[in-house]
Amino acid sequence: MNLFIVMKKLTFISLLCALLFGQVYGQDVALYKKVVKELSSAKYQGRGYAEDGANKAGKYLAKEFAKAGVDEVTCQPFTLNINTFPGKMEFSVDGKKLVPGADFTMREYSPGVKGEFKLYYIDTLNYDSEKIFADLALPENKGAFVVCDFMFSYKHSADFKRMQKNDGCANGGLIFVWEAPIKFYKAYGEKVVDKPIIWVTPDFPTDAKSVKFNIENKFLKDYECFNVIAKVSGKSHDSCYVFTAHYDHLGKLGKKTYYPGAHDNASGTAAVVTLASHFAKNQPEYDMYFIAFSGEDSNLHGSECYAENPLVPLSQIKYLVNLDMIADNNPVQYCEVSDPGMAGYSVFESINSEKGYFKSLHRAELAGNSDHYPFALKGVPCIFLMNEGGDAFKYYHTIYDTWENFLPESYEPMMKLILDFVDRY
Repeated sequence: MNLFIVMKKLTFISLLCALLFGQVYGQDVALYKKVVKELSSAKYQGRGYAEDGANKAGKYLAKEFAKAGVDEVTCQPFTLNINTFPGKMEFSVDGKKLVPGADFTMREYSPGVKGEFKLYYIDTLNYDSEKIFADLALPENKGAFVVCDFMFSYKHSADFKRMQKNDGCANGGLIFVWEAPIKFYKAYGEKVVDKPIIWVTPDFPTDAKSVKFNIENKFLKDYECFNVIAKVSGKSHDSCYVFTAHYDHLGKLGKKTYYPGAHDNASGTAAVVTLASHFAKNQPEYDMYFIAFSGEDSNLHGSECYAENPLVPLSQIKYLVNLDMIADNNPVQYCEVSDPGMAGYSVFESINSEKGYFKSLHRAELAGNSDHYPFALKGVPCIFLMNEGGDAFKYYHTIYDTWENFLPESYEPMMKLILDFVDRY
């Protein structure tokens, strides 16, 4: 056959494959955006534990995995204890109302509080803990809320922990001034401490006289959650890949305010759904598992549950990829890697160097900050991928992590990097 004709045929086939891949990939981008938009909508109220937001999201994901064409979908139940704030959330200072989520937030382990209280400001320039505790013991200061810069309190944590206890100090609670936009957390919400603890923005007045609260908390004991696990059968069943992301988020702060969590972590969850869709259409060499964890924001409960009760032995996991907060525009990709995962990390680095999906991969120290960690502790080869430090990161754990502020730029290079890794590893 004429070489020119062969080259024309190869060029045509290559072009056809590229067009077909582009078409399928375009559909994946559409699916990705659809899932992110859905999960971050008001329907799921921040995918928290009050009003069953997380579980509603889990049921939606089970249906999306099924529609993607996977072979099996399993829901793995577990329980947790968690403090929530789904009720009244009223806070005013000298008669001026503050906005939940924008002007203030609650510490996750705070009780509710109702009433009017004096304010006692900490003198950070002339700090004297003995004088402060003596002042707070005076009748005119009994029950006052202590106001202090959060970072300063962190440096004097022993004193401020004493102020959190009913038998440690006569103050009514604590107000910490922290940077804006103000953040909300759930990681230590498995308990409720003695006194209310509130974070406020730097706009909080420095000379106010009193505050008034009507804030309700609700502690949920043995709250039922579940992980959503999808499987695509490969040609070989002796090993498997696992792709994970957490779908729960922070939920509500009062009756009207919720945390949408588009970046954290609707972005990673949607990527796992699109990976399931891809491999359902393109049978892989090995079995593929796609796990959407709940309970991550309450201290990794879902991934710990699965690591202790895996559907297949952990020793069969060829590699685990955890995706958390991947919707940002930082050209440097953050990652953490388990010790047994370092050989795979070298493959990731090699692929990225060849194809330039990201400017570089920045490997940080392994930490218990996402769902890869329980697996890393058990010796599973794994990597945690997160795009942080871009324009979306400032909205992390705030009410502004919305669909409108969602940045999908890193999705395409992330998926190409992962698919190339599976082909090569």
